[in-house]
Amino acid sequence: MSVVLRPGAPALQGSLVTPAFMANPYPAYRAWQEAGPIHWSDEFFGGAWLVTRHADVQQVLQDPRFSAQRTGAWVKDREAAPGELKGFQALFARALLFLDAPDHPRIRKVLNAGFRPDILQGLAPHIEQVVTELLDRVDRVEQAGTFDFIEAVARPLPVQVMALVLGIDQPHKDFMAWSEDLASFIGEAQPTRAQARSAQASLLAMGRYFESLLVLKRKTPGDDLVSRLAQAQSRGEIKGGAELLAQCAMLLFAGHETTRHLLGSSVQALLAHPAQWQRLAREPELLPSAVRELLRFESPVQYTGRRVAADMVLHGRQLRRGELVLAMIGAAGRDPARYHDPDVLDIERHQVASLAFGSGPHVCIGAALTLMEARIVLGQLLTRWPGLSLLDAAPRWGDKPAYRGLVALALRSGAECLKSPISGSTA
Repeated sequence: MSVVLRPGAPALQGSLVTPAFMANPYPAYRAWQEAGPIHWSDEFFGGAWLVTRHADVQQVLQDPRFSAQRTGAWVKDREAAPGELKGFQALFARALLFLDAPDHPRIRKVLNAGFRPDILQGLAPHIEQVVTELLDRVDRVEQAGTFDFIEAVARPLPVQVMALVLGIDQPHKDFMAWSEDLASFIGEAQPTRAQARSAQASLLAMGRYFESLLVLKRKTPGDDLVSRLAQAQSRGEIKGGAELLAQCAMLLFAGHETTRHLLGSSVQALLAHPAQWQRLAREPELLPSAVRELLRFESPVQYTGRRVAADMVLHGRQLRRGELVLAMIGAAGRDPARYHDPDVLDIERHQVASLAFGSGPHVCIGAALTLMEARIVLGQLLTRWPGLSLLDAAPRWGDKPAYRGLVALALRSGAECLKSPISGSTA
C-alpha cells in the first residue's frame, strides 16, 4: 500500500500493509515523523490525513474540531446496493466510540457507573480465579511444556471478564467470533464489502443476543452494566433501543480486542527482553509501571480516526470539512520528541503515560479494567512460571493495521524448572 499524498503535502515513499510493515511498523512511523507533521494518503478509507507526532495525535484526540462521528461514509462505501448495510449503520453509528457531545457525555455518564473503582475492586478476585483456571488448564493439557499463549489465555480471558462486567452468567459460544468479525472490518485500511457484510451479521447477532438478555435484566435487575443500561433507558438517559444495544455490543467488542492484543504483545515484549522479565519476577511491585510502559511500547490500537468538523489549517495544510484524519497512536508512542530512547523497553520509565487509551473526552472507558487484567495475568505468569520463554524469535503479528496484535505466541512454560527467577540471561 503506497502512501499517496495530496498536492502540496511532503512526498513519502513506501508501502504499508505488507508483512514487513505488520511485523515492525516503527521504522516507517519514524520516517513519516521526520518527513513532516502531516501527510495525505489515499489508501485509507478513500483518503485520509495522517498525523504521527505525539503532540499532533494528542491534539486530534482532544480538539472538538475533530469529530468522532465518522461511520457514515465508512459503511456506505462498502454497500453493493443502497441500504444493504442499513442495519449495521443503525447500531454502529450509535456506539459511544462514534458520538460527539451532547450524546457522548450523556451515555458515558451511564457507562462510567459500571467502571467505578469499587466495582473493579470487587471484580479483581473473580478475574484472578479465571486466570488461575486458564493457567491450570495449560498445566493439564500442555505437551512438553509448550503452549500458545494467545489461544490459551489472551483470547478467552477478556470475553469472560466482559461477561462478568455485563452480568452474563455464561459467555455465548459465538462472542469471540462476533468480535473478530467486527475487528476485521474496523481494523482494515480499506475493508471489503464481504468484511462489511460479515461485520453486519455479527453486530446484528450481538444485538439479538442482548435484546433477549435485556428482557431478563428488566425482570430481575442486578448490579451489572446491562442492568444499569436498562434502568438508564427507563429513566430516559439512554434513548431508543438501537442506542442501548449499540453500547452493549461495542463494550463486548472493545473489551475483547484491545485487552487480547495487550496481553499477547506484553508477554512477547517482556520475554524478548529477559532482563526486564527477570526484574519483574524479583520486584513485582513494578508491575503497574511495567504495564503502562508496555502500552506505550506496543499500543494495541495503532490509530483511530476523526472527521474534520469545519474547514481548518493544520501545519500549513488545508483540511476540509468531512475529511478523515488518522491519529497514529502507535507512532506517537515512539516519538523521540516525547520519549527518551523510545524504541527501548524500560519498565521503570518515569514518563510512561501514553496515548494508548486515547485522550480527551473519548479516553477508553475500560482502561482501568484492562490495566487490572494485564497486571493479574503477568503477576500469575511470573509467579507460576518465572522460567517462561519464547519458542519462536519471530512472532506472528496480525494483518490489520489498526491493531497491533499477535495471531499466536508459542511459549515454553519452564514448569520443570524451579519456581524462582531465571538468571544468566541478557536483554
